[in-house]
Formats: sequence, C-alpha cells, structure tokens
Amino acid sequence: MKFAHFFIDRPIFASVISIIIVLAGAVAMLNLPIAQFPDITPPQISVSATYPGASSEVVSQNVAAPIEQQVNGADRMMYMNSTSSSTGNMTLSIYFEIGTDPSLAQVDVQNRVNLALPTLPSAVSSQGVSVAKKSQAFMMIVAIYSPDNSLDPTYIANYANINVLDAIKRVPGANQSSIFGSPDYAMRLWLKPDRMAGLGLTASDVQRAVAAQNQQYAAGRLGASPTATPVQQTIPVTTSGRMTEPSQFDNIILRAQQGTGAIVRVKDIGRAELGAKDYSIRSKYNGNTATLIAIYQQPGANALQVATDVKKLLGEMRPTFPEGLDYDIALDTTDFVRESISEVVHTFVEAVVLVVLVVFLFLQSFRATLVPILAVPVSILGAFIGMTAMGFSINMLTLFGMVLAIGIVVDDAIVVVENVERNMAEFGLGPKEAAKKAMDEVSGPVVAIVLVLCAVFIPVAFLSGITGQLYKQFAITIAVSVVFSGLVALTLSPALAAILLKPPKPGEHEKKGFFGWFNRRFERLTEGYTSTTRLAIRRVGFSLLLIAGMVAIMLGLFKRVPSTFLPVEDQGYIFTAAIMPDAASSTAPRRPPTVPSSGSASSRR
Repeated sequence: MKFAHFFIDRPIFASVISIIIVLAGAVAMLNLPIAQFPDITPPQISVSATYPGASSEVVSQNVAAPIEQQVNGADRMMYMNSTSSSTGNMTLSIYFEIGTDPSLAQVDVQNRVNLALPTLPSAVSSQGVSVAKKSQAFMMIVAIYSPDNSLDPTYIANYANINVLDAIKRVPGANQSSIFGSPDYAMRLWLKPDRMAGLGLTASDVQRAVAAQNQQYAAGRLGASPTATPVQQTIPVTTSGRMTEPSQFDNIILRAQQGTGAIVRVKDIGRAELGAKDYSIRSKYNGNTATLIAIYQQPGANALQVATDVKKLLGEMRPTFPEGLDYDIALDTTDFVRESISEVVHTFVEAVVLVVLVVFLFLQSFRATLVPILAVPVSILGAFIGMTAMGFSINMLTLFGMVLAIGIVVDDAIVVVENVERNMAEFGLGPKEAAKKAMDEVSGPVVAIVLVLCAVFIPVAFLSGITGQLYKQFAITIAVSVVFSGLVALTLSPALAAILLKPPKPGEHEKKGFFGWFNRRFERLTEGYTSTTRLAIRRVGFSLLLIAGMVAIMLGLFKRVPSTFLPVEDQGYIFTAAIMPDAASSTAPRRPPTVPSSGSASSRR
C-alpha cells in the first residue's frame, strides 16, 4: 500500500502528525468537563407562581390549568407535572427530550407562559410568573448558620441571599444556585379579624389602601418650561417615596369619616412587621439556625472545578461575615466523583503497565515493544479530540472506555511490528524494505480491524432513551480511539519499525533463559490448542452439543442474575424524609415523653 510507503520514507512527517494529535488531545483533555456520569437526565424547566390567600384547588384551577394549557405541546416536550399548595404556591415542571438545549427550551416555555398571563388572576400577574432552568442533580449544599444561635433566621437568610448567593452565582458553572425557601425580607401586616369586623373593613380594603399610599410619585420640577416669566433655576421636587419602616405602614389611613374627622389606620386593626417573605421552610444545620444554598450541576460544567471555585470563594468571604455567622459544606457530591475518577485513573495506569509487560513478554525486544507502546498515548489522547467534538465529558464511562481501549489500540501496531520482523527473518530484508513489504501485506487487515471494531461499538450510540445516552459515550470513546490507532498503524508504526528494528543475527531466534522457557511452554500450549481444535472438527456433533449447552447455561444465568440500571454505590450520605399529616404546623410543640404516674409500678425479672 503506497500510502504507508509515503510515511516510511518520511518518518519525521509521520512523527509530526502524531505529535499534533497528542498536543490537540492534551488541550482537549484539559478543557473537557468532568462529571461522575454523562448528562442523562432530561432538561427541566420550572414555572412558579404565587396566588396569595388561595387554596390549593383554586390555585390548580385558576393558575396551573391556564399555564399548562399553553405550555402543553412545546417543542420536544416529553411530559409535565404541577404542584399546587395551600399556601398559594404553584410549581410546574416541564421535562424535555434528552439532548434538548435548555436555553432554547426556556425561551419556548417563556413565550407560551406569556400567552397565559392575560388569563391569570391579577394578583398572580402583578407578582410575576418565574420561568427558570432547573437541574435535579445536587452538586453541593452550603449551610450558612449561626454557631451560637445569636442571629435570627430572617437575618441569616437575607444576608445569605444578598451577599453569599449572588457571589456564588458569579462562579462559572454555578449560576443555577438557589436558597431553599424564600429568603427575601417582606413587610408583613398582621390583622385582627374581630377589630376589622367591628369597623366594617376587609382584607381587600387594607390591600387597596396600601397599594394606593405606598407608591413613588413623580412630583415634577419648579420653574420648568414653559413659564410666564423667565427663571434662573429649576428645582426638582422629590417625595419621600415608598415606605420602608413598619411605623410608616402602621400609619396608613384605611378610612376617614367626613365631618367627624375620625381616621382608621392600620395600627387600629393590626400591626406591621418586617419579617421573612415566607415561613414555609425552616432549616437547621447541626441543631443551629441555618440557611441552605443548593448548588446544582450545570450541564457542560466541570463539577470538580466548580466545587473548588466555590470553596475558594467562601474561604475568601468568611473574614467578612458578621460576628456570629459562619458556613460549612453540608453536602459535596464531588468528593465521591473525585475518588471514583482517581480509582479509574489508577486502573488506567495499571492497565498501561500490564499491556507493556504483555507486549514485551511476547515480542521479547525493547525496540519492538516501543513501537506499539507509542501508539497507546497517541490513540488515547486522540480520543479526547473526538470527545470534545461530540460534546462528551470526562466521566466514569468514558474513562472505563479508555481503560478497555488500551488493550485494543496496541493490536494494529503489533500486527505491523510482527510482520516486519517476519519479513526480515524469512527474506533477509533490511528494516525499510521489510516495513514496505509488511505494509503491502497488512494494510488491508489493519483497516479491516478498525472497521470491525467500529461496527461493534458504534451501533451502541444509536440506542434510544436514557440507556443509550448513558452508554453512547462509552462506545464512541472506544471507537474513536480505535480509529486513531488505525491511523497510527498506517503512519507512525511502520516509520518507527523501519528505524528501530534491526535484522536478526544468525541463531538469534533461539531464545535462552526465561524467554526460551516461555517460548517452549507457549508452543506446547499452542500445540494443545491445535489438537483440541482438530478433535472438535472431527466430532462436529459433540462440539455443537457442547456449544448448545453453554448457550443454555448462559441464558439460565442471564435470567437468574439480578438486573439494575447502574451499580449501587455507597456515596457516604443518606437522605431521609418525615411526612407530616395534612395541615400539620411546623411550629407544633413536641409531645412530652410519657412519664409513669407516681402510683404506678413496674418490675423486671
């Protein structure tokens, strides 16, 4: 094959091609995202709205239903579900097909929600409907807490929301971070129903009065044109603006009677208080009042790098925290990812060492061993180029694929080296002539090896569903590395064989010592295998019966062995959930322990 002759005559050019592959693969490896598994969860868009004072049934009928009607049928949508609570909150989760761009899905959902806005109650539209990308994969949970419980929950939540959360969102790959619950401050009006009933007022009257008097008005300018007489200055008139203090809300006028001058204010029927916007979620960390910040795995982000950057940021912010406030990493799933990848890397190194030893054991020459061994880094690093082009990540499956590929990518180069040595031994050719003759003989088989292996692994990429998405990266990584190994076998390997291999000296093929003993044992093993094969050929019926028995045993074991989606692994943490009865209060007092009365007695034998 003249293609290989070109590189045998130009070994520097062949080396440059491999060097470029190595450099490009190294750059791709450093920029690929790192995760435990491929991104197999369907993209999720979350729509949330609030209808103050409404029951769950009212929210479902008047908020969730109109939005669902418009969102239904979004491009590449699989399914959706909504949750309406008795606190007036509605959350709609829309799931899209795997591979859908979350940003495009968010835009599509936002446009459809805008169509539903005119049909929603005014109280819902005035507060806005939130549409956001959402990830189900927790990467980290950060606890902002008061070790001595000197700070109240509202202060901690507000500080975490304004100072900590905003800083974390600026970390690349952590912009989907959020706080459990609603951490915002709010001016809460607590009303007394009996006083309101006596004065003939309703909650709607209070709401209208607050909306009318708590506004920012444009008062204009004094001396603004046109004026009857020329003026030298214009003075802007500013008002006090919106209210910020509880005392200002207490003095809001609800009703004034003409003639008598009687005025009813908010403080006459209740009180104003600056508190949290929502008290439905309370969180603690090790028994201390805390605010929990969830950092989600953003698609395409390097989880290990994001976790490192977040920890570095929090370490820099700790000295600026108010007295009595601290933080801790409550959950970090990247620790397990880091340990898992470290174990795979160790396996990778061990596999390389074993391949080197096995190749050297059979080739029994350092020069001959060097040729296939150099094909390993070129092929493996070349796989990173394909992973970058396909949008893959460095994860457990791609790394396992590379471990498996180590033993495969050396095969093509071994075929080239052994054929070159055979031509030098049998025909007495020089290294360059033997390399050219060898490539004329094995170029076709090398290409065939690559195509056959690709035919084995590439079909896995066409599997549908989550299983196909999961194992696609595993199969394609192996296929890409095999393609690069074929390229190396046609370019670098024959060029190196022509340079490194030396013609054997008379009697050199007779090995002594350990290699001689190994060759004799291996020849006996080969003869035994050949004899067994001849026997199997002579007794075809028995051989077919034996094969049928083996297939039957495999089918039986296949049915008996338990199946699972992924192996269960202990990641070092446990999630528990306590389900309270309907309408249970989070502030219910604990039931005191049962204490026996003074008149009771118990005995134990």
